[in-house]
Amino acid sequence: AIFCAVGGVEPQSETVWKQADRYGIPRVAFINKMDRTGADHLRVTEMMKTRLFAHPVLMQIPIGREDGFRGVVDLISMKAVVFDEESMGMNLEVTACPDELLQEASAARELLVESACELDDDLLAQYLEGDTDISADRIQRAIRKGTLDLKITPVLLGAAFKNKGIQQLLDAV
Repeated sequence: AIFCAVGGVEPQSETVWKQADRYGIPRVAFINKMDRTGADHLRVTEMMKTRLFAHPVLMQIPIGREDGFRGVVDLISMKAVVFDEESMGMNLEVTACPDELLQEASAARELLVESACELDDDLLAQYLEGDTDISADRIQRAIRKGTLDLKITPVLLGAAFKNKGIQQLLDAV
């Protein structure tokens, strides 16, 4: 499902979402147009909860806002993916999470891990025992299972026109 970072959940999106619910189709959400003025991924995920009764789980947070959008922080690996402007996002650089986003990324990752733990009893036991260092592979397996069971909707971010985040979306699918 593709949502506009400015417009959010629109009436046609609701219709398609309800049809996917009816037929039991798992979904991955992509919040597009993160480079536009007024882009707000958190508002869109909140709209997904209230209007679609979905359980969106952010897999990424943006690096930069609106016209300053230049990449994402992958919350599973805690790595930054910065898209090259000149190559229209074809080239990217994977680096450590920027220090200025570390606190926000850690909080978002914590929510991601909690969502993954709700989907896997073994992970939940590990987490409740105080072991919060859960491997990326185990998180991905839990997210995949939750997606296929229609319990969660992974949410990725990008700007399709400039090819930002498209490869990550394809990898997630």
